[in-house]
Amino acid sequence: MVSMDILDNPNVVAQRDPNNVLEFIAQQPEQLRHNFGLTSHDFVRTIEKVVFAGMGGSSLVAELVTTYPTLRVPYVIAKDYKLPEFVDEKTLVICSSYSGNTEETLSCLAEAEAKGASIAIIVRGGKLLATAEEKGYVTAVLPETPQPRSSVFFAYRALCEIFVAAKLVEHDTIAELEAVVEPLEAAVKGWAPDVPETDNPAKKLALHMAGKTLIVYGGSLTYPAAYKWKIGANENARNTAWCNRLPEFNHNEFMGWGSHPIEKPFAVVDLISSFEHPRILRRFEVSDRLLSGMRPKAVEVEAQGSSALEHMLYLMLLGDFSTTYLGLLNGVNPALSDLVEKFKVELG
Repeated sequence: MVSMDILDNPNVVAQRDPNNVLEFIAQQPEQLRHNFGLTSHDFVRTIEKVVFAGMGGSSLVAELVTTYPTLRVPYVIAKDYKLPEFVDEKTLVICSSYSGNTEETLSCLAEAEAKGASIAIIVRGGKLLATAEEKGYVTAVLPETPQPRSSVFFAYRALCEIFVAAKLVEHDTIAELEAVVEPLEAAVKGWAPDVPETDNPAKKLALHMAGKTLIVYGGSLTYPAAYKWKIGANENARNTAWCNRLPEFNHNEFMGWGSHPIEKPFAVVDLISSFEHPRILRRFEVSDRLLSGMRPKAVEVEAQGSSALEHMLYLMLLGDFSTTYLGLLNGVNPALSDLVEKFKVELG
């Protein structure tokens, strides 16, 4: 059993988090106020569909759009070397790569150019930034952060500015983003390292997850947060994890809990929002009851806030804290992605 002394000992926390990841993630809500100056850009051609091309932490922001904001046109996320066949001159292709050197994203950019699509870029540096500057694409240059996954709130603001400029959402989208900053900043104070485990939900969740594979479920509105928890467990904690969404869960994965393995060393977390469709909330309830004794009891994490947007971001931030604390329990530096970098070198 993992001792809470690790998370409540400031010296141990400082030793295991030498890059101050916990301090940085507490500052993420302020990223939503960063003005990239893109809203006044004039997209000359009418946009009839949008494709977001990106990988890993750089593509995480694309998932948030499935919850907020509501677009007036079809929207597809491409996590591959190729774009969908339907891309044409009436498509807006948004290429996102923090490093600017992600080979899949650069491949998609070349294809977007060949198809004559409108192009927007979200980037920190590398080849993608150089191309964007050379060709004058609409570009959001991300401020430096410890990892791509740490710039999600910056990228979210940039993405919303691009949508406003393309006239795909209402102009009050930016105001709505900025309105959630203060309540989110208030929420993260309750998850800070100086708040003891007995009063700290993030530390309690980390202790619950320690030594287990995390399985996190969301509904239609909270799935982007569930995906963020999954990524956080993988990268902040070097922990296996998966995620899924309801109602799809009930049509396949639900059955998988009914048999092997008999021993199930998993930590199950349900992310609940009162803004979900009532039938989805009912599905969470019935699923947990019918699976009693077949899987570990799900820990329900209920979002706080006054809108679906605030609920989603609240749960994302709580996941960042919880999985970072899990990393400290696992004895790993949550700022490093050394295995991913080694893979890129081996790939060539």
